[in-house]
Amino acid sequence: MKQPNVLLIMCDQLRADAIGAYGNGIVRTPNLDRLMRRGLTYDNAYSTCPVCMPARYTIRTGREPYQTGYYDNGGLCLTEEQPSNHEERCGAYLPRTMSALGYRTFGIGKFHTDPWNEDLGYEVQIRSEELFDTEEQAEGDDYARFIMNQHPAYAHIEQLHGERTEMYYMPQTSPVPAEITVEAWAADEAVKQIQSEDSRPYFGFVSFIGPHPPLAPPVPFNRMYNPDAMPNPVRGELEVDFMDEQLPWMNHLIWAEDIDDPRARALKARYYGEITYIDQCIGRILDAVDSRPDGDETLIVFFSDHGDHMGDHHAWQKESFFEASTRVPYLISWPARLPKGERRDELVCLTDIFAIATYAAGSMETRDGYDVLGCELEKAQPRIHLFGWYGKPGSATFKIMVRHMDWKLIYMANGGRVQLFNLRNDPNELNERSADFPAIVEEMRCAALEEMTRHKSLALAMLDGEFRSFPFVARPLARIRQFNLSKGVADFQIN
Repeated sequence: MKQPNVLLIMCDQLRADAIGAYGNGIVRTPNLDRLMRRGLTYDNAYSTCPVCMPARYTIRTGREPYQTGYYDNGGLCLTEEQPSNHEERCGAYLPRTMSALGYRTFGIGKFHTDPWNEDLGYEVQIRSEELFDTEEQAEGDDYARFIMNQHPAYAHIEQLHGERTEMYYMPQTSPVPAEITVEAWAADEAVKQIQSEDSRPYFGFVSFIGPHPPLAPPVPFNRMYNPDAMPNPVRGELEVDFMDEQLPWMNHLIWAEDIDDPRARALKARYYGEITYIDQCIGRILDAVDSRPDGDETLIVFFSDHGDHMGDHHAWQKESFFEASTRVPYLISWPARLPKGERRDELVCLTDIFAIATYAAGSMETRDGYDVLGCELEKAQPRIHLFGWYGKPGSATFKIMVRHMDWKLIYMANGGRVQLFNLRNDPNELNERSADFPAIVEEMRCAALEEMTRHKSLALAMLDGEFRSFPFVARPLARIRQFNLSKGVADFQIN
């Protein structure tokens, strides 16, 4: 069988419930809805470490944090036995693997690598990152260079994607017009690569920065949604929502500890505006795919790296195992081989993308993932439990998620706290049920411990065959300052 084209399209911080065809009755996403009609929609898809860098290393390696060494954005956490070289530790990256299988490869957009200019194995790699720590990094950013060289009238802007720091969760408007935002630029570059003539099939990765904050859609998408038509955040009891001490700490870190309902509704309006704008950009990419004679032989996978609380559970940002943070949109379409317009409830995750791409290429590697296409096309067995990991093993920030059937268990080492939710009866996770169903807690706890014993790098997260716990301690509150260091701006000051 001829190898299909494989195209991965990714957004940053897009909640699964922020797409029209997923059931959202407000946001308009005609092109993502079109993509859903083209194939399969997975309703139980997860980012197993719901934060930027760990999720991206999972996608490019097919490995979980116990192999990648990325449990949060704080840098590598490896055992003495684990090699420091990423690919020696995890295996060849997905683009390098696909190149070896005969594919023309290109990657466009945000990669969030360590180091910033890491070689990922693409024949063509075109970068656009959010923040620049050095002048070298700014000069190496293809989008920043595009603005500097082709639209110098906007070259003075310190933060091209919107202001951060104390403005991170303030409603904003893009500082550049819709035609030259980073999303439009990424779509333009993707169309060029898709239309490129080559006898080989293509493997492409298009990674949009949005709708990650700052929430700054361009005109006219900044005024597309009326804040008064937005619902308020869904909040539970504070003692349940803040059992995960990460949430109040993160709120303060990003200047979002006291967002009232009117501001939350305004932020959601801008969030939806950004999503609809990105949807328009994705439409141009889908048009380019369909314009080729092999459009139906193109496997497209759409997903995000994690969600955003958007005020739900009294929280903003991500890094929790609440659905708003860890559940992601997950669309797989391959018209020549897969059904169209159908929903699936199997447990899938970002780790599985490596297996999906290599299955289509004819040489599948599941690595730490599951054979999702095999489950669909060959009736292979789906996973029974899905696990999530966050925070350095052996530290108070370590957390575990277990999904099984209708249930979700969350364990937090800080205080040894446990949460249990029934997602069928309580999709908003407002009713913590661990005291009511001790047998369910025990079954899921044992499943997690059994999984942990398989991986030496998780040994520090256990003690005497149980989850390691620590006396509860709230971290000292801090603020993060996110300015453009490449322009010499590091704090609130005038140089």
